[in-house]
Amino acid sequence: MGRGSYALARVAVVVRAPAGWLWWPGLLSAGTGVLVPGMTGRRIGVLAGAALFIVVAGAVFAVRRPRYAALARGASRAGRSVFLQDRAVTLRNWRRARRWWLLLAFLAAVGSTFLIPAAAGMALAGAGAGLWAKALWLGGLERRSGSLLWVRTEWAQASPAAKPVRGYLSTGLAAGDAAPGGGRRRAGRVPAGAAVGEAR
Repeated sequence: MGRGSYALARVAVVVRAPAGWLWWPGLLSAGTGVLVPGMTGRRIGVLAGAALFIVVAGAVFAVRRPRYAALARGASRAGRSVFLQDRAVTLRNWRRARRWWLLLAFLAAVGSTFLIPAAAGMALAGAGAGLWAKALWLGGLERRSGSLLWVRTEWAQASPAAKPVRGYLSTGLAAGDAAPGGGRRRAGRVPAGAAVGEAR
């Protein structure tokens, strides 16, 4: 895993990062689409959107799950010299690096309402729902193993399950400021940014 000091980001937080930015703009563009008849009509658009929501949510939830599970099984204990990245920092970095792609996806979904109302927006929302469900699934893995999963920040620029990711590291459940699954941890836990050795 390398030596020396380096930063770790929670795997579930990285997975969860785009969920809200896909879910809410998707619902907004779908709601806008309901107000516009479009070329196909509202009924066809909404029915197509509902089907797309289910298909996209299922596909996003399922993709690379075996890879995540294999990396989780092979996770090694994090050393004392590494530092845990705050949940808010992980979310901010992910969204800042992809803000233009998210904006373009939203604008494309709104623009498509004139062709098929609501469909593209519901597909976006489905992607957000699938990522949120995957983060919860990772939280289940963490609870069952009694450890949190982390990845080196420089390895997970595209995805925490991408090819550059050579392995996960693990800490105790009290480490960091995010609960299992990547949600916000309740007050009274170990301070964010603490060294792993202090957070075990």
